[in-house]
Amino acid sequence: MTSRRIMMGGLGIGAASLLLETGCGGEKKRVIGVVPKGRAHLFWQSVQAGAIAASRETGVEISWNGPATETDFNGQLQIVDSMINRRVDAICLAPIDKKAMVSVVDRAAAQKIPVIIFDSPVDTEKFISQVATDNYAAGAMAAERMGEILGGKGEVIVVAVQPGAASTMARESGFEETIAKKFPSIRIVDKRFGMADYAKSLAVAENMLTAHPQAAGLFASNESSAAGASQALRGRAGTKIKMVGFDSSAPLVEDLRKGLIDSLVVQQPFKMGYESVIAAVNHLGGKAVTKINNLEPKLVTANNVDTPEIQALVNPDLKKYLP
Repeated sequence: MTSRRIMMGGLGIGAASLLLETGCGGEKKRVIGVVPKGRAHLFWQSVQAGAIAASRETGVEISWNGPATETDFNGQLQIVDSMINRRVDAICLAPIDKKAMVSVVDRAAAQKIPVIIFDSPVDTEKFISQVATDNYAAGAMAAERMGEILGGKGEVIVVAVQPGAASTMARESGFEETIAKKFPSIRIVDKRFGMADYAKSLAVAENMLTAHPQAAGLFASNESSAAGASQALRGRAGTKIKMVGFDSSAPLVEDLRKGLIDSLVVQQPFKMGYESVIAAVNHLGGKAVTKINNLEPKLVTANNVDTPEIQALVNPDLKKYLP
């Protein structure tokens, strides 16, 4: 079997190297497995679109597969195990749990299958690159906004995501620690987990709003928790609670336009998927890659939601990439 090197252009990144194997069956594309935490939310669809954009540019094949829910780490383990057994050329993984997914990352490394971590960290160093939002800074950004809109005082409740999810835990820590440090007259009076589920997030938000009728602010740390929390606020006519959410969807942006949500901290999921695949391709081609690639979060308000930069994040053109 022989091999040849093909150089291909990148979107502002430069040429990416790709080795294509040639045998009796002709050329064989590299296959890169991309495993999100879930499949339902706009965030993961945007990640998929970015991964496909990178695959079209570099000529690799994407094998996209994730569990139905963002709490099913056993399902995610099985998906990654299957990709290792298939001998894909590289794996891009968004770990549901930072500890539970260590075993498959280490196994892939032992099998000489490079792993790119995206969205959320994992408790092992046996990965090639990590592409993620600086989630602590994103949580701090949400806290700064909350402090501003509450005038530096009041009670706040938090709809969190789930224990063990490193990315959202970092956001929540960034929010809580920044509030404590910079806004001593703001008190976080309750925090409950919606378990990355819309209905559960709605339920815990309603329960906290009932338990704390004096609450002036609400922070929700991902798309599902924000959707559940905004629905809970929608059911309380005349509510004056200021909500800062995280991530975006069409309903969340509509709630922002109507004033039900004050602001959203959003990530760059398309770029996350794109950069993850590019990192895998570059590594397979023998190029050095950045170990930790932090992507900047953005604050979306009614004042900037219609700018081209923000529209590209909250209203991506997925039809170009997804079936």
